[in-house]
Amino acid sequence: MREKDIILTAKVISILFTPFYLPLVGLLALFLFSYMGMLFPWSYKLIVLVLVYLFTILLPTVTIRAYRRYHGWTLIELGHRERRMVPYIVSMVCYYSCIYVMQRLHMPHFMSSIVIAGLMVQIVCALINVWWKISTHMAAIGGISGAMLAFAELFSFNPVWWLSLLLILSGLLGSSRMILRQHTLPQVVVGFLLGIVCGMFSILFL
Repeated sequence: MREKDIILTAKVISILFTPFYLPLVGLLALFLFSYMGMLFPWSYKLIVLVLVYLFTILLPTVTIRAYRRYHGWTLIELGHRERRMVPYIVSMVCYYSCIYVMQRLHMPHFMSSIVIAGLMVQIVCALINVWWKISTHMAAIGGISGAMLAFAELFSFNPVWWLSLLLILSGLLGSSRMILRQHTLPQVVVGFLLGIVCGMFSILFL
């Protein structure tokens, strides 16, 4: 594979597995691979998924894209450590708004806890970013892995196949971030481990 093809593939993987997908993927996995999905009709689950999509993917993506275009930055330029704080704040506000709406609608806590896990990942990464650039992409997919382990313990289902897929995707994503020179190996590894801890802690204790 030529160098241009490798870089293009890395960019596509980075875009497909943006950090904003953490809550939506977590909920989908829970609805599809645990008995919790049988407790609610698909009409209700669809409402939950649309709500989470609007607040954790669509709204922050549109806002951050407008902010990036206003400054005339590329995605790579926006990834500079000193320019990442505003996107962090935007995403945290959107995540908190989603949690607030879910609680006002009296949705089950296990659903909002996934969004809380995503918010916790964002907060910790933002704090670390003040001193050191950490991979939010890897923290997000690590958060999904940690949440999956926590839900497997709480709801007694076997997460092996799902976790195996997540580990493969994590390897591809981490490699892509390094190929694009957005992160070093320590930043990728620490981001993934941090995400696992945040995901498990949020589900089990918050």
